[in-house]
Amino acid sequence: MLAGHLEPQKSFLDAWASGRIHHAWLLAGPTGIGKRTFADAAAAHVLASAGGPPEGIAADRLAVSPEHRIAKLIAAGSHLDRRVLTREERDSGGLAANISVDQVRSLQPIFRSTPGLSPWRVVIVDAIDDMNRAAANAFLKNLEEPPANTLFLLISHAPGRLLPTIRSRCRILRFQPLSQGEVREVLTGQLPESDPREIETLAALSEGSPGRALRFAGLDIDGLQKSLADLAGAAPSQRQPLALALAKSLAGKTAQPRYEAFLELAPAFLAEKAQRQTGRALARTLERWERAHTLGAQAQGLSLDAQSVTYELANLVASAEG
Repeated sequence: MLAGHLEPQKSFLDAWASGRIHHAWLLAGPTGIGKRTFADAAAAHVLASAGGPPEGIAADRLAVSPEHRIAKLIAAGSHLDRRVLTREERDSGGLAANISVDQVRSLQPIFRSTPGLSPWRVVIVDAIDDMNRAAANAFLKNLEEPPANTLFLLISHAPGRLLPTIRSRCRILRFQPLSQGEVREVLTGQLPESDPREIETLAALSEGSPGRALRFAGLDIDGLQKSLADLAGAAPSQRQPLALALAKSLAGKTAQPRYEAFLELAPAFLAEKAQRQTGRALARTLERWERAHTLGAQAQGLSLDAQSVTYELANLVASAEG
C-alpha cells in the first residue's frame, strides 16, 4: 500500500497523462520510506492504463484495484512486460553483494521483442546503487539508447554515488520521510493483527520509515523501552543488576532480533534525553550518546559478544544524568 508521497505521485501521473513521459525515473531518498512501493504502484498504473480496461484505475493517485486483470497478473508474477532487477539469492544463503552484469545482459532479449500484453513494458531496479561498475556501464547503454515504450524505474538510496552519466539520463523524483500518521497507515495495513498500542509505538520509532518500523514489529519494543527507562531512573546500587539482567535476556540466538533492535534503541533513548537537557548534563549525555551510537553501529560488523555489548550500552544509559 502506497501512503503519502503525494508530490511524486502527481509528478509521475502528470507526465504519464501528457503522453510524453521520460523513459527513466530515479526514485531517490532514504531507505525504507516507500520507494519500492511507489515503483510497484507506478508500474501497475502504466501497465494497467496501457493494457486496459480503464475500470479500477485511480485517476488522482497511483492505485489499481487488485481485481483488475493486470493487477492479478502482477500479483501472480506472470506479467510478461514487468521485470525487476535486484540482488539474487546465493545458493549458500543470503543475498549477492551486487546486481551483476549478467543480470543486466539478461534484459537484452526482452528489449529486442515487442511488449507482450500492452504497448509498454516496465523495468524496476531495486536498487541501482547495488550495481557494480560493470553492471552499471552495461545498464547505461539502455538509458542512452532506450528501447521503445520501455519505462525504467530506478530506486536509489544514495544518488550521489551513482555514475553521473546515469543520473543525467534520468528524471529525479525525491522522496522524503513520511509523517507519523502516514507510517501508522502503512503499519495498520501491513500488520492487521497487531495491537493498536504496538502500532503507535512502532510509528513513533519509525523516523518516517515504515521499513524501519516493520523491522521492530513483534519484538516487544515497549518492554525494551521500559528497561531503558528503568535503567535511566535507577538508583546507583541498582544499575549494575538491571544492566546484567537485560544483557542476559538479550544473549543467545533466539534473542538476536531483540538484540539488534536494542542496538538502535539505546542510542536513540540517549538522543531523546539530550533534547531535554542543557549545560553540563547535556554534554555528558551527548558524550554517552556518541559512545553508544558507535558501539551499536559496529557491534554486528565486528561480531562483538551480544551480552557484553548490551551490558555496556545499558550502563551508558544508566549513567547519563537526568
